[in-house]
Amino acid sequence: MTGQAGRTGWKRFVVYWGPVLGYAGLIFYLSAQSHPDDDLPSLFWAVNDKVLHALEYAVLGGLCYRAFRRGATESVAARAVLFSILTASLYGITDEVHQLFVPFRESSWQDWLADVTGSTLGVVAVWRLSGTGWNVAPVADVRPR
Repeated sequence: MTGQAGRTGWKRFVVYWGPVLGYAGLIFYLSAQSHPDDDLPSLFWAVNDKVLHALEYAVLGGLCYRAFRRGATESVAARAVLFSILTASLYGITDEVHQLFVPFRESSWQDWLADVTGSTLGVVAVWRLSGTGWNVAPVADVRPR
């Protein structure tokens, strides 16, 4: 890529994939904390851990969908829902493995299931809100004139 096409491609990558990478980095940082409860506002203490996992990964899933839909090739964009759920879910696995090596942290398949659920809900929400969801052909007007 050279010239204007190269700059456009790089800018497109930064705009769409930058937030995904930044947010994945934030998840990694939070997962590396031995006592993440110390850093959370007291509001989150009343919320179940699995709900927090789902919310965290709903955002990641939504960002992945946006990146696959707008920042990738047409053939990839056509499968953005599938690729987004897979990407966020696979990152959830790496997050759980990472937590195995962090003192005072646990890794569990239930946390990963919450990650998958959240990423799926986030992807579907962004998909539907972006207007690229289930496109149903319009029904012919059958009202009497």
